[in-house]
Amino acid sequence: MKIPTLSGLRGCVMITVRGEHVNHLINALAESGIPVWDIRPTSDHTADMKVLLRDFHALRPLLKRTGCRMHVSRRIGLPFRMVRLYNRKFFAVGMIAFFMILFLLSSLVWNINVTGNEKLATEDVLKVARQAGIKPFQWIFRLDEPDKLSRELSMKLPGTSWVGVERKGTTITIQIVEAAEPEKKPLVEPRHLVSRTDAVVSSIYAEQGRPLVEKNTRVKKGQVLISGILGDGDAHSQAVVAKGEVKGLVWHEYNLQVPLVQKRNVYTGERKNKSYLVLGNRAIQLWGYGKEPFAKSETITEHDPLTWRSIALPIGWMTEKVMEVQEAEETLQQQEAEKLGIQGAIRDILAKYGSDSQIISQKILHEKKENGKVYMKVLFEVEEKIAEELPLVHSQGE
Repeated sequence: MKIPTLSGLRGCVMITVRGEHVNHLINALAESGIPVWDIRPTSDHTADMKVLLRDFHALRPLLKRTGCRMHVSRRIGLPFRMVRLYNRKFFAVGMIAFFMILFLLSSLVWNINVTGNEKLATEDVLKVARQAGIKPFQWIFRLDEPDKLSRELSMKLPGTSWVGVERKGTTITIQIVEAAEPEKKPLVEPRHLVSRTDAVVSSIYAEQGRPLVEKNTRVKKGQVLISGILGDGDAHSQAVVAKGEVKGLVWHEYNLQVPLVQKRNVYTGERKNKSYLVLGNRAIQLWGYGKEPFAKSETITEHDPLTWRSIALPIGWMTEKVMEVQEAEETLQQQEAEKLGIQGAIRDILAKYGSDSQIISQKILHEKKENGKVYMKVLFEVEEKIAEELPLVHSQGE
């Protein structure tokens, strides 16, 4: 027979019927208009079938008339699930409470990010946003539309040309576009550009002022490279701010010492995990209490927030892996130690004299191996910027 509509929602039972007149029972059910389906004979005098829950009690007169007996083998559908759920009401209440708490937490503002601000202080932006209702632990449904919030913040934040408000899950991002203002040039006094060290000029470019040296000229420390005085004499001279770029070849001498035995930390494979429940910006430790069993360790933190679709919820899990480390020794060959020492000296030169400096050549003047170390004296030829400012006194001539 045809399966009744929404039988799973209305509830049905699978019954096993025993008797010599099972066929008579099925015919009687059909005559009475009681739907049965999935009829499967299991032997000569037994059969399995399904019947709606509402028709279950109507079977008794027919069973009595045909001399059959019935046994319920399976209960199917929503009514039986509701009964089982009622019997586990504490579990059901807990599940409902969990989803309610999850819904409430996802309906609050947890994080507020401010981007694009350079001149405006983040604290000032957050203060104005708080006046507009954008603050942590605010109900999301109580906030105005993003367009209205953007207009309100634009009016209250001076120096901005546009303010955007965007919400993703429990995080609100305030994007600032500051108004372009004409650059205020600092007031500068007339000046020379002089050499800050002894060098050989490799290139010179005078944007403003009068160059006094040429390429391949050897200069001393303090020598004027680009003059800030224009003109031939005192009566026709003019003091300006000398501008330009001068590069030169400079020699730097380094005394290096590199240990042949290098020490570094390596992981042993032993570790201890600490687990935390993350609620917003707070973390509650659940497991991993006790003192660290390692004499030396490094900690690696992993954060795994809960997500619903593309929304990151303010609840998550954080694990701290405390990794045991031991100090290992590595013995270098003399050539490896030399290379390591020269690389360290080059990094120091670039840090002191600018990353645009170029190492032209390097020469080891003296080297020896003694007491487990390599000692070297290295001369570096470097092309770097050599000009520095010198204020110009008006009363002096050039």
